Amino acid sequence: MKIAILGGDGFVGWPTSLHLSQLGHDVHIIDNLSRRWIDTELGVQSLTPMDSIQERTRIWHEETGRRIHFHLIDIARDYDVLKNWLTENQPDAIVHFAEQRAAPYSMKSDRHKNYTVNNNVNATHNLLNALVETDTDAHLIHLGTMGVYGYSTVGAAIPEGYLPVGIETMDGATATQEILYPANPGSIYHMTKCLDQLLFQFYAKNDGLRITDLHQGIVWGTHTDQTRRHPQLINRFDYDGDYGTVLNRFLIQAAIGYPLTVHGTGGQTRAFIHIQDSVRCIELALKSAPERGDKVKIFNQMTETHRVRDLAEIVARIADAKIAYLPNPRKEAAENDLVVKNDQFLQLGLNPITLEEGLLEEVVDVAKKFAYRVDRSRIPAASAWTKDIKPTLNTDPEGKALKSAS
Repeated sequence: MKIAILGGDGFVGWPTSLHLSQLGHDVHIIDNLSRRWIDTELGVQSLTPMDSIQERTRIWHEETGRRIHFHLIDIARDYDVLKNWLTENQPDAIVHFAEQRAAPYSMKSDRHKNYTVNNNVNATHNLLNALVETDTDAHLIHLGTMGVYGYSTVGAAIPEGYLPVGIETMDGATATQEILYPANPGSIYHMTKCLDQLLFQFYAKNDGLRITDLHQGIVWGTHTDQTRRHPQLINRFDYDGDYGTVLNRFLIQAAIGYPLTVHGTGGQTRAFIHIQDSVRCIELALKSAPERGDKVKIFNQMTETHRVRDLAEIVARIADAKIAYLPNPRKEAAENDLVVKNDQFLQLGLNPITLEEGLLEEVVDVAKKFAYRVDRSRIPAASAWTKDIKPTLNTDPEGKALKSAS
């Protein structure tokens, strides 16, 4: 297949591009390289040194003989350029990663909120609109988030996208209807993913677009089989307070002797998936495309759930690290349970990689190798959800909040 990877220079986009190219697909990366500009804005860099996208794709061609094509297009702003590209190339599938992906970044300021909404919603709508206008019959796979569901406890497993409900009719009977699971975003970033859902529903119903929406958990790890092939193919690794995902942040903190920063009680339960499983799920979704006229297909792309404090205890035990309990900059419940269904990927053959000490140690090894690149001042979370919550940027993690792992 000819596959366009929108946002293929990013944390999940790059290993996905390599994975699909390795399988023999004709891969085209479309990216505006905004993630690299955000690094410059934040004054932080990937823990792992990253070459230019042109150099990365050149190394891949040298290693495998396969080409990955790169196209510098901003799909949120260059609608006509995107439309022309689709007309000329007519891809069989499109994998859409081209959205600002960090909840803390989306909450930094009013400017960041506006940027996240404008970028994410325009990118998705421009793409859907262009697919219709160019008569491109591509299967669209979108990387969403488990965060569309929110983290409130309802005493039942979260289904895959849709919820059957009973509605009392005028004659007192009960009618059954299937609706999108009620959205409950916890940040501006998550809100844009909820808006994406509604756009997908409309375009699937109105124009017959074939769409798969993947509600993904928090990704951890850095290596995939393909990124291991050459040092210059390594994936990016974010550790800062805005873009570093919680488990990866714990692992880098442990590697450099920095206390593991747990916000609040650490009782937040989150869904997780290893980066290798994430790219494998994209492959499986490609093989399970909906037909024209079908409803949007929704998968829960996660493999396990953990409480944040339990993860901290595991990492602390492995690396002999300490844990610092700090104020929570997010506006969320101190404790929550999370039970999630992921039956569809399991039925398609996913054999999940679970959180094992060997894999955690592997990531710690990567972190130690590149520890000289860490800016310790960028580790604390500096974005607050409301004005009356003080961010932890100036909190001394070596202070009284520190406790030894047990």
